[in-house]
Amino acid sequence: MMPSIAKLRTDALHIFQAGIDAADPYAAVQQHLHYHAQQQQISIHLNNGNCRQGKWKKVHIIAFGKAACAMISAAQAIIPAQKIAGLSIAVTNYENVQPLNHIEVIGAGHPLPDAAGLIAAQKVATHAQQAKQGDLVLVLVSGGGSALLPAPVAGIPLNDKIKTTELLLASGASINEVNCVRKHLSRLKGGGLAKLAAPADVHTLILSDVLGDDLSTIASGPTVADATTFTEAISILQHRQLWEQVPLSVQTHLAKGAQGLYPETPKADAAIFMHSRHTLVGSNSISVHAIMQASTRLNYATQLYSKQLIGEAREAAVQLLLYAQNLLQQGIHQPCAILAGGETTVTLQGSGLGGRNQEMALAFILAAEHSPLKASWVFLSAGTDGIDGPTDAAGGLVDSNSLQRIYTANIHPKQSLANNDAYHALKIADDLLMTGATGTNVADLQILLLIPQII
Repeated sequence: MMPSIAKLRTDALHIFQAGIDAADPYAAVQQHLHYHAQQQQISIHLNNGNCRQGKWKKVHIIAFGKAACAMISAAQAIIPAQKIAGLSIAVTNYENVQPLNHIEVIGAGHPLPDAAGLIAAQKVATHAQQAKQGDLVLVLVSGGGSALLPAPVAGIPLNDKIKTTELLLASGASINEVNCVRKHLSRLKGGGLAKLAAPADVHTLILSDVLGDDLSTIASGPTVADATTFTEAISILQHRQLWEQVPLSVQTHLAKGAQGLYPETPKADAAIFMHSRHTLVGSNSISVHAIMQASTRLNYATQLYSKQLIGEAREAAVQLLLYAQNLLQQGIHQPCAILAGGETTVTLQGSGLGGRNQEMALAFILAAEHSPLKASWVFLSAGTDGIDGPTDAAGGLVDSNSLQRIYTANIHPKQSLANNDAYHALKIADDLLMTGATGTNVADLQILLLIPQII
């Protein structure tokens, strides 16, 4: 490997880590939650610079998502034990489970819900319902919360909800589309948790994994008003050609809801939201800003490609390559970092193993084979949670020599891509990015580093 490539790979990892550090969930809670002992008062910083303050009798702490353990640890360290009601609850994916004092930590399935998540959802619902007027329900939300807390409405078995989620994910549906359907099959999502906690006050600290930070979409908005409808949920399934494939119980519930036989999810004018507030404590955009700063510190000319990279992963890879080609043709004479944040999708057509970031990395090196970059380059695409799809990799870290390593191993990368089998192609090239679970989740980051060939 050329020394320049080795340095580029090291720099890409350093830049990616800066994005992870910017989404540190423990620090994020510490920055926004304070206890004033002399006044026996809790203050919560809002995003507009103001504070919400109160002398709440008891604080009920509920955390769910991939960063639940870190977020709840920070909250427990700030709020005095005598103020905390009962045993606090943290629900996270199995990879992020860790034992915590005075906290019930529950591992559950992600990205597909499981029976452990169903039990956890019931415990969360019970804990919220125990809150009284004059209490505060402090909800700590991070990415993955939708799958981790399955609470299907009466008449829909958990397996039917899992099947519906599985079909939506495989169809290439956007996160907004998936969540619209899930909200209308759930007792907790789409404002359901806020409804259960009433008449107590509710405040939610949110670590966003959703582009644009739509609070109603993050973890399917359990404490936020929902503007979507039963009719929209049906339209999404029909548009994705899934209506005939989802279980009959799901069809029946959504159809009855659209007919007005079941109540809609709580809307913005519902009385329960008069006592519910929110603070965004971390997001993909914050991490994108951090990787831009890290690139500049490493003396790269920094180009922001996209703050909301979406669409099919393999198509996004081609468009990124074309952007880099145009930049090189304009004439750049120093190392350059092209950066993005977002969440692409994959429409499954094969039976292989991988995730959207691995697919994007493999597609990028194939695009670069067809239209070579006149530069030494490294491309990193990875999930900030350290988990890309149903694999143990965070994503891919490829370079201008990756394709040769794959061919040398008698792997046909085009066939791998067609079979959605990026994992094995990248593994043979030693190009899987393995970070382990990071304990946070603010979607994905893309880092393309170039050293132009000076002729």
